[in-house]
Amino acid sequence: MRINLAGPILLAAALVAAGCGGKGNADNGEAAGKDEEKGPAPVPVEVATLERGPIEQLLRFSTHLEAERAVEVRSEAARKVVELLAEEGHRVPRGQPLVRLEDEQQKVALTRARGREEQARREYERKDNLFAQKMVSEQELTQARYELEQAELALADARRELSYTIVRAPIAGTVTARHVRVGDTVAVGQHLFDLVDFDTLVALIYVPEKDLPAVGVGQEARLAPPAAPEQRFSGTIDRVAPVVDPKSGTVKVTVAVPFESGLRPGMFLEVELVTAVDPDALLVPKRALVPDGTQLAVWRLGADGTVERIWIEPLLEDREKVAVGAGLAPGDRVVVAGQAGLKPGAKVELVGIAGEPG
Repeated sequence: MRINLAGPILLAAALVAAGCGGKGNADNGEAAGKDEEKGPAPVPVEVATLERGPIEQLLRFSTHLEAERAVEVRSEAARKVVELLAEEGHRVPRGQPLVRLEDEQQKVALTRARGREEQARREYERKDNLFAQKMVSEQELTQARYELEQAELALADARRELSYTIVRAPIAGTVTARHVRVGDTVAVGQHLFDLVDFDTLVALIYVPEKDLPAVGVGQEARLAPPAAPEQRFSGTIDRVAPVVDPKSGTVKVTVAVPFESGLRPGMFLEVELVTAVDPDALLVPKRALVPDGTQLAVWRLGADGTVERIWIEPLLEDREKVAVGAGLAPGDRVVVAGQAGLKPGAKVELVGIAGEPG
């Protein structure tokens, strides 16, 4: 009698498989439970340690340097140029001759006018003596006085015409441009020279009305040409306009700039006004600030590796940091990178400390 074993064998195999499958499902459920207990992965962040230090609050402006006293020297007569007496770069006092024009006719005219004036004066003096002796009429004396006055006017005109042949510096300064050459025939009013007084260099800035209380005459201003940021110059507020421009809402402020090597009219400058100073403030990097509506917050790292949100009120600020009051203390660590998505109590993983090598 033969026994068919195929059925029992297949059943045993099915039971074994079912048993193995049940064990696997149990293991998977156990791992999922452990993952749920572990929670979300820590957020990688970079932090900075807070310290106390000095801070200055600044107002920053960009402008061009200019000279308040700068003139275009022009001809007052139509003459030929016979001699140049100044060149570009020459520093000249007020009244110094810059160019000489042809003057032969003017000298002759002056000599004639002087002779007529002397003759008219002698004639008047003679008539005056005769009038005192009642030997001439008052009408003759009056005519002599009139002729003397006309001769004096003609002499003054001749002197003025001769003076026009010497073009002089109207102010003390430096010749920055010459627009004429020897042999040129210039016209009345022709532009001959540019003259600039470098001692009157100023930087004009326009301060918003809200910042006006922090600005005053005599206040220091720092100047830096962007083309040479390593150079620093110091200026002083010389004038503050008494009115606010209604279109821009700003006030014109004039910063006096002492002439120093390298500074020239037309240069582009960055101007900084120091409006407040705190020598021992608690400083927070601006990278740590998180705006929330009209408020600012930072994420502070706790000893347990979680973060909490601290609301702050900036007191002063510069380019990189703000000074804050209550809420934080020296030695606190605040998040400066990786703030996106953080929530109170979130676990973080420290991947760097600002200011320290990685």
